[in-house]
Parts: sequence; structure tokens; C-alpha cells
Amino acid sequence: MSRVYFTDRDLGKQFPRILTDAGLSVKRHADLFHQEGSDEEWLEYCGKNDCIAITHNSRIRYVPNEIAAVVRFKVRLLVVVGHATNAELAGNFVRTLHKIESLMAGRSGPLIVKVYRPTPTELLKSTYAPGRAEVWFPRP
Repeated sequence: MSRVYFTDRDLGKQFPRILTDAGLSVKRHADLFHQEGSDEEWLEYCGKNDCIAITHNSRIRYVPNEIAAVVRFKVRLLVVVGHATNAELAGNFVRTLHKIESLMAGRSGPLIVKVYRPTPTELLKSTYAPGRAEVWFPRP
């Protein structure tokens, strides 16, 4: 079965387009929800429809009603970390996808994984260096 990725509104149009161009199946927040909708609404959608949610909002992990929605709806949530353009974040996501999928293999939700960009040292070795992925919740 093919994975479906859902991109939160904070990732705009370019991030999901880059993922789609890389061959991933992507659903955008803007195509399904109003801009002003609550995070709980799309988290419920992702959990009930087995979509893997992607956000750039690293604070979502600390908002009680949002973390409760991740748990209640058994969401697999990927949080892309770092100050960069959405295009740079998407490029890193695609380069890091093998690590992300390996980390998620055999795991159901609730799950929160942080997706980091490569370090400056790694980028000096290769401008195409992948980042890393780490489980944030549940704590290993």
C-alpha cells in the first residue's frame, strides 16, 4: 500500500509540489480545509484516513489539545525542523525519506518524528546530504 502524506498549511504550495514531483502521494491542507480551521481537525483527518501528517510547526508537540489529538487519532506526525525556505525543507525531506520511512516501518500512531536538516559539516561533504529523523513521541 502506498503512503499518503498530508502537508499542513504552514508548508505552503511549494513543499507539497516538490514531494509530488519526487513521486510521493500528497494531500494539501488547502485542498481539504479552510485556512482558519483548527489543527485538531486535520489531525483527526490524518488519523482516520491513515495519512502521514507533515508540519513545520514544532510547537504542536507542546500544545495540550493538539498532542491529545495526535494520541486520540493515532496520527503519525512528521515535524520538519529548521529555519529554511519551504523549498529547502522539502528537498531535505525527499533526500531524508529513506531514513524517515525506515524509522516509521512497522510503527503505527501515535508517533511524532522530528526531521532535521543535515549539519553544516555534512553539507560541506555533499550538498545533497540527507538529514536525520528521530522519534520524539513516544519517548524511546
